[in-house]
Amino acid sequence: MVRASTCAGISRSGRILPETAEPTAGRTIRGDERMHGKSVTRWAAAVGVTVVTAVLGCQPAGAAAYPTSIAALGDSMTRAFNTCAMPWTDCVRNSWATGTAVDSYSERLRKLEPDVATHNLAVSGARMSDLPRQAKAAVSNHVGLVTVLMGNNDACSGGTAAETFASQFKEAMTTLRQGLPNAQVKVVSIPDIYQLWVLLHTDKSAVAKWGTFHECDALLTNPTSTDPADQQRRDAFRQRIIAYNAQLAAVCAEFSQCEYDGGAGFAARFDASDLSTVDYFHPSVKGQGLIADVVWKALGY
Repeated sequence: MVRASTCAGISRSGRILPETAEPTAGRTIRGDERMHGKSVTRWAAAVGVTVVTAVLGCQPAGAAAYPTSIAALGDSMTRAFNTCAMPWTDCVRNSWATGTAVDSYSERLRKLEPDVATHNLAVSGARMSDLPRQAKAAVSNHVGLVTVLMGNNDACSGGTAAETFASQFKEAMTTLRQGLPNAQVKVVSIPDIYQLWVLLHTDKSAVAKWGTFHECDALLTNPTSTDPADQQRRDAFRQRIIAYNAQLAAVCAEFSQCEYDGGAGFAARFDASDLSTVDYFHPSVKGQGLIADVVWKALGY
């Protein structure tokens, strides 16, 4: 995109989080990861919802303007949970959004803007109800780009009504608009996690771990059952994600700076190699790279 020269008090700074520390970006939310029961992964996956806010700094007339700082908001998928040698931990260096060990969104952007700074503010286990708080954190960091992958935990819990989901998302969007008025917001649809069951419901190892860790019982309980009630539960899970995505599109349309991905996240296909073998739910390192590729192609620069 091309802009005329402007310097309307837009912040272009941001601190790079050290990759060696695997920082904890907020309170732990119940319902995620191995120790919390309900988790989000896949893009999907985990892949969930991705919001990208790009604030443009001063640029010469005719020059391409790229954001120079990023805040990644979301859940365990954005924290790249279960991708390090130590299981059941976050591993942000492998994050699709801000990772440096994968060809992440930020690494691709860095080829256009070398001085991009990153803040991974996602919280493993977060649901859409936590997005407004994360949006405030992004505003306080004066970032130029915010990514959000959110919604899988809401679907896996089965407890968030579509109308509530929309209201929480709108609150976060309002916070970003008020705090980052010159921002560009890009929203990535929640992935079709139903694929997990399709791919692995006959895999004994996956079935055993789903039964042990209970990452997403709304989809993965009784995975080998062909009982009509179990089939209906799985179908209802997929329809819930479709309903959430419809709300994301509708709310996004209310904000002039917002761009929806047209369903690219939901349409993304993955295979077993894209999943962590620790829990067969979260994305593997390869899966994190796949998410980055899908998001960049849909909403990159």
